[in-house]
Amino acid sequence: MLVKNDYRQCITSIGCSVQRYFGLQPAHETLNDLDELLEREQPENVIVLLYDGMGSRILDRHLSPDSFLQRNRLRELATVFPATTTAATTSVICGLNPVEHGFLGWDCYVPPIDKVITLFRNREKGHQEICQPFVDLLDQFQPKRIIDQINEAGKYQAYGVSPFMEVPYESYDEMLDKIVELTRKPGRKYIYAYDTQPDSAMHHYGPDSPEVVALIEERNRKSEILASRLKDAVLIITADHGHMAVDNYLLEDYPQLLDLLERPVSIEPRAASFKVRKGKKREFERLFKAIFKDDFRLYKADEIIRSGLFGPGREHPWFRQQLGDYLAISYGNKAMVQSENEAIASQHAGYSDDEIYIPLIAVCSDCQNVQKEGN
Repeated sequence: MLVKNDYRQCITSIGCSVQRYFGLQPAHETLNDLDELLEREQPENVIVLLYDGMGSRILDRHLSPDSFLQRNRLRELATVFPATTTAATTSVICGLNPVEHGFLGWDCYVPPIDKVITLFRNREKGHQEICQPFVDLLDQFQPKRIIDQINEAGKYQAYGVSPFMEVPYESYDEMLDKIVELTRKPGRKYIYAYDTQPDSAMHHYGPDSPEVVALIEERNRKSEILASRLKDAVLIITADHGHMAVDNYLLEDYPQLLDLLERPVSIEPRAASFKVRKGKKREFERLFKAIFKDDFRLYKADEIIRSGLFGPGREHPWFRQQLGDYLAISYGNKAMVQSENEAIASQHAGYSDDEIYIPLIAVCSDCQNVQKEGN
């Protein structure tokens, strides 16, 4: 298969450039233009601000070329595969590719407990209660964050500003205020900040809805205000993935297909993993292609492994079992969900350009227009 992700220049590389600047040894290639910027400016504050879902093709549709985010865009990068929050944010936070860190998608098979787990919620797929056996595995499963690597080295400080990290917030404006407050602490420091929008709104209303356009315009405006409030800083703005408006297949409508599976469908609705019952692979392939052949490409696990789709690096011990027997990838506008109550307007994790390409935006505290590549 053709792999469009350039893992030498992807979202993982942002984390690797941060590691390099703070004296750590990155596992993968860094971004030369970002390295040169940091080396030239030697900022006390390095900030990575990630807007969930705000892919570069979405910015192109909703912001003018002279808008703050667009005019400060260095270039376009690819995210990792799949183009989804679980995989991509883990990659930028840890400087590792999905094949290494094992956070492949929203729902992943966890071999030691033989369950499909909604990773970021610590729950078995389809259940509401916390899965304690998975929580007990987290120290073993989770890779070390760059924030922790910096803090443990002891020379510099690092902080995570996110509803799910050590510096939480309740509103977008509070997040921006906390970023500024942290930059006023003494010493060189790294700040990673994560915003759940516009992804959440896209899932509900679609990537081109008025609600989403308003959120993007607000982030464009307030990012410029944020940059003006910073001192001795390089502000790096990016996204984890883009979005695609979708039509949904309901898997509950195909019980004959589900009866061939050993476990629930996992990873993502547009990059779906299947583990097939012994002796049923031919039947599964025939039935899958009869139903989905116009909308999904079905790959055997060996093809995916050979392709390097989940990136280079040392395989996580659970990776091959997480992958299952087959991976079905959507290149168009289809998704597959279990039932109607999981169907939403827009998705990601497929293989369209709208989903996999993200912006690399950089702003210095002393100059609002960083020199773009090729200019």
